[in-house]
Amino acid sequence: QVQLVESGGGLVQPGGSLRLSCAASTSIFAIRVIGWYRQAPGKERELVAAVTNDGTTNYADSVKGRFTISRDIAKNTVHLQMNSLKLEDTAVYYCGASQSVDVRWYRPDYWGQGTQVTVSS
Repeated sequence: QVQLVESGGGLVQPGGSLRLSCAASTSIFAIRVIGWYRQAPGKERELVAAVTNDGTTNYADSVKGRFTISRDIAKNTVHLQMNSLKLEDTAVYYCGASQSVDVRWYRPDYWGQGTQVTVSS
């Protein structure tokens, strides 16, 4: 089992920034894909940004140019820097991870508890 703990959510104004963190119970190199997924009320959970253990990234079109995923290998942690936040970014953000041999962008095996991000004026 891989345990994931998110932090950094909160309430921000449109155009503002937040930095989310996901701390894993094992080395990031032992995880094939780790990233961020979000779920807004009434909608399905969707990929936001994810990264493989060899550094390949995948971003949702809606966040490209605004969000950046990064890894702190020494701390077993991944971050999501969110800039220029919009109302439609409001959602619960979950950290997800997969240890499959193949790259599975959309089917994490493990989930964190989620952290709320609310963008409101």
